[in-house]
Amino acid sequence: MRALLLTGNYAAAYAVREAQPDVISAYPITPQTTVIEKLADFIDAGELKAKFVRVESEHSAMAALIGAASVGARTYTATSSHGLLYMYEVVWWAAGARLPIVMGLVTRAIGPPWNIWSDHADFYTLRDSGWNLLFASNAQEVYDFTLLAYMLSENPRVSLPTAVAWDAFEVSHTYEPVQLIERAPDLLPPKGAWKPPLSFEDPASLGNLAYPEEYLKIRKAMKLAALEALKVFRDAAAKLGEVSGRDYSRGFECYRCDDAHMVFVVMGSIFGEVVGAVDTLRREGQRVGALKLWLYRPFPYESLAEALKGKERVVVISRSSALGAASPLAADVATALQLRNVAAALVDISAGVGGADVTAGDVINMYKLAEKGSGVFFWQVER
Repeated sequence: MRALLLTGNYAAAYAVREAQPDVISAYPITPQTTVIEKLADFIDAGELKAKFVRVESEHSAMAALIGAASVGARTYTATSSHGLLYMYEVVWWAAGARLPIVMGLVTRAIGPPWNIWSDHADFYTLRDSGWNLLFASNAQEVYDFTLLAYMLSENPRVSLPTAVAWDAFEVSHTYEPVQLIERAPDLLPPKGAWKPPLSFEDPASLGNLAYPEEYLKIRKAMKLAALEALKVFRDAAAKLGEVSGRDYSRGFECYRCDDAHMVFVVMGSIFGEVVGAVDTLRREGQRVGALKLWLYRPFPYESLAEALKGKERVVVISRSSALGAASPLAADVATALQLRNVAAALVDISAGVGGADVTAGDVINMYKLAEKGSGVFFWQVER
């Protein structure tokens, strides 16, 4: 297995090269731009035989992929923040048409004010759109999850688009060793394994008006497919794990959780600082653990609740500024606990918003605050 020193953005591009999409369309936006630049380099060098569609906006980028995927093309795009919001209308059309488009999302704060650093608010806008959602915390996971996205989306039991997200700059522009998978294309479904909605041989139209009964049937079919996606993800992750040695099949990773009375639940690059805090607190005799969520949609309610069973306190650290309500991640964790009657107290902490640093020391302070309260929403920890 060959290792290269890659940024998170380049890791995405290398995985896309392995997938050999037929059509790529994207509009540049910081901090996503180097994903697309690297893909353009691959095409220019003849290493990737894809049609690169230059467009005037993110809305057009997704519209171009919808057209391509509708006749069976394998596709890819990447975006961030306001770029995602600009394409948001057609993001829903991609899911409703059951098109297995794969998109990279370099998470970035939404203005105003302008901010180019990481924040998960853009990611959470996708949560009810019908897309499968994965979140990577390092360059290796970006590479692996991009391959997994094609394995998941193009499975005929799913046929839904997938977005892979990672943090701006902390992952997108940080170089790390990445193990490339030999014969990675063999992991993916053969092109043409799924049936596109349009073909030259059987002319039809797509995107017509649906009356209430038909609309309900379409949304129900999407819901069932999204539930099936949980099983497909686990099978695909197990298959990838057989050749890579990296097992993502649970949809999350637990660190020192077994005997913990308090567990931090996070997504993304903050996990590294949380692990450092857990190790420090363990040396002080505190029974603390950390859980990193990889799979956000479909949400692994059952297995997550099982992992958190018996814990006294669950502390969700969310990199988003949900106002007037719990953070989306905390709401999902609370649902998981409730569904399995897990009686852990829940603490929801917003931190790292707009790219603010979160250190292991901050996490230790969060631990001390969480020890005092339950069901309390703490804002960014004061320094």
